[in-house]
Amino acid sequence: MPSKPPASSARGPEPARGPQEVSAWHPRVAGVVEVFHAHFTEHAYPMHVHDAWTLLIVDDGAVRYDLERRERGTPHDTVSLLPPHVPHNGQPATAHGFRKRVLYLDLPQLDETFIGAAVDAPDMADQLLRRRVGRLHTALEHPGDELEAESRLTLIEERLRDHLRPRLAVPVHRRDRGLAVELRELLDARVLSGVTLGEAAEVVHAHPAHLVRAFSGAFGIAPHQYLMARRVDRARRLLLDGHPAAQVATEVGFYDQAHLTRHFKRVVGVTPGRYARSR
Repeated sequence: MPSKPPASSARGPEPARGPQEVSAWHPRVAGVVEVFHAHFTEHAYPMHVHDAWTLLIVDDGAVRYDLERRERGTPHDTVSLLPPHVPHNGQPATAHGFRKRVLYLDLPQLDETFIGAAVDAPDMADQLLRRRVGRLHTALEHPGDELEAESRLTLIEERLRDHLRPRLAVPVHRRDRGLAVELRELLDARVLSGVTLGEAAEVVHAHPAHLVRAFSGAFGIAPHQYLMARRVDRARRLLLDGHPAAQVATEVGFYDQAHLTRHFKRVVGVTPGRYARSR
């Protein structure tokens, strides 16, 4: 499936007829072609297609759209997955418009064999899936959280496949502690440099989704949370030794000081500066 951004085909030449807010970017996460956030009050999309899968959640209002000549809708509690190369349009279904978050995905595990199922049932009332998609958007907004984003994306991909190809019986996966220990050792060895989920899966010879489940089941924490906690732990010692926060951030493996501050406060409850002053 082509991995080029869908921007050229996703939005036609018709301008918005009312206030609008738009932000879009290319994250450094394999499988995510584009992230697109928008608030439209009157804008109506003409019929168009994408080269990638469109994963859509609406945070306020609702969108009405046509897919394969059938009218669909996306209230705020659903997740919509629109397949590539299938024409669709879109317009506000409420008087105050809609606010949406979209991921354009090029996922190797979602090939053309899933398109028919997505056309038949594009809107999914799945609260767990919706929470996962929302948390993935949050991770994608912050440089340096690529491992977290990859972990969340692989679980989303797995759940999407379950919706598009329901299983007769869901197998019960036992906790593979040995696999979890291998991943923990790998994370411990790469606290500073980090590791992508794909690299970890190749090293320990496991499917990425299985790897995330095994680690979380064995230790009660996701792999990305474990890695960030290890970095925060190192940062605490350096801060108490009098090192400046900006220097500490790069020394322990964070993208920048803001990246350190976000995770430090999440773990410790205060900012690095306040923690350092507590000496």
